[in-house]
Amino acid sequence: MVHGRQASRVLVVEALRLLARRGVDAAYDLDSALRRVGRRLDRLAEQTPRRHVLALGVYREPADLAAACLELLSSRHTVQLWLGSMSDPAPLLAEHTRVTRMRGGKPENINSLWADWRSQGFPRPDWVLIIDDDIRLPRHFLDRFLALCERFELSLAQPAQSRRSHAAWPVTRRQPGSLVRETRFVEVGPVTAFRKEAVARLLPMPPLRYGWGLDQHWAAVAELARWRIGVVDVTPVRHERQAIAKTYSQSEAGAERELFLAEHSHLTRSEANVTLQIHRRLTQRRVGEFAR
Repeated sequence: MVHGRQASRVLVVEALRLLARRGVDAAYDLDSALRRVGRRLDRLAEQTPRRHVLALGVYREPADLAAACLELLSSRHTVQLWLGSMSDPAPLLAEHTRVTRMRGGKPENINSLWADWRSQGFPRPDWVLIIDDDIRLPRHFLDRFLALCERFELSLAQPAQSRRSHAAWPVTRRQPGSLVRETRFVEVGPVTAFRKEAVARLLPMPPLRYGWGLDQHWAAVAELARWRIGVVDVTPVRHERQAIAKTYSQSEAGAERELFLAEHSHLTRSEANVTLQIHRRLTQRRVGEFAR
């Protein structure tokens, strides 16, 4: 009986926390709407050159990813979807599913998709997105997100995660009043964007199964290369359906991370969870012209 009551209390506390986080997200959305942030971002997006974007992703459950892919394809940019499935291709995604019955971990599977795409002889994309299958994207996501990445000259970037998302790193959670934060760290998921120079340096990924620690190594590579990297707060994604490491062993992933980081330069967790600069206005920085 005591254990039952404790379990009930835990469930109630978790439900209240989720409700509070939803309220925070709603408040942030209202603040952006009142400040007409979306209109300014749409004008910026119209001025941004059209880019070739390659989106790589592997799915078990297709529902969320199918909706995310529709959102990506609604962009003004040229978007190629190159997907893999862990079983047979889902009807909603069959047109874009290139490899089926994949058995590796995330880095291994993404490497397979990247190799398959490259074997087709396409020209190098301007941007590569790596997307998880359990994300929900806001409307106008890609146009606004890339416009801000280019406005603030980010080479490696991710959209912030909503306050109610399952997020492993505090620095990746959405912050109020911010368009973009320059950070020392960009996470390996749930959505990661690589500009041309980052693609050339970071893809294919090391042959890891789980990929924990890979983003800490990317952070060290970015500092050495003097790349500007960051989190785009004003285009938050929702990563809420399942907790991190739900489909694999946390202990095995952690052990792989320790071995990998022992042999590669990296930032520690405390070094990575740092915001260097917050950009609240589009006019905050004068930036150079991007190659067209």
